[in-house]
Amino acid sequence: MPCSQLLDYLKQNNVEFELTEHPSAYSASDVAFKAGVSGRLFAKTVLVKLDGHMAMAVLPADSKIDFQLLRELAGAATISLAVESDFDDRFPECELGAMPPFGHLFGMEVFVAGSMIRADMISFNAGTHTEILTLPYWEFERLVEPQIGSFSFRRMKEMNSRG
Repeated sequence: MPCSQLLDYLKQNNVEFELTEHPSAYSASDVAFKAGVSGRLFAKTVLVKLDGHMAMAVLPADSKIDFQLLRELAGAATISLAVESDFDDRFPECELGAMPPFGHLFGMEVFVAGSMIRADMISFNAGTHTEILTLPYWEFERLVEPQIGSFSFRRMKEMNSRG
């Protein structure tokens, strides 16, 4: 079942969205593939700690984080990848690893890779490993008010496979 807190929030803000089921998948690239969404349009959520505070980094599924650039964007002295014990109680309605990129609903700042803003529509985990939500990017940006910057790069393997 998708995160009801998020669904309620979207409905309260009159956001049109599509909820889609897909075969169970855990990595963002697998979710995108099984849901039939381009890796450039599927937003993966990566939890990081900036100066000890939890934050969300949102980037395309076919990309990786440049931690140095994200640290600089955030104006933080330190950055590290969060581990499960850092956040396992923050998302009570979500399956571990399937958190939607609406950090403000969970008390954390959100950073979005600049390459995401070119998308008309984005898709992301709906709180489970079998469902995604798709909505207009501009609606996501309006509701979340993320910091947008350049902190990601495309994976060479996927770039090479496209010719």
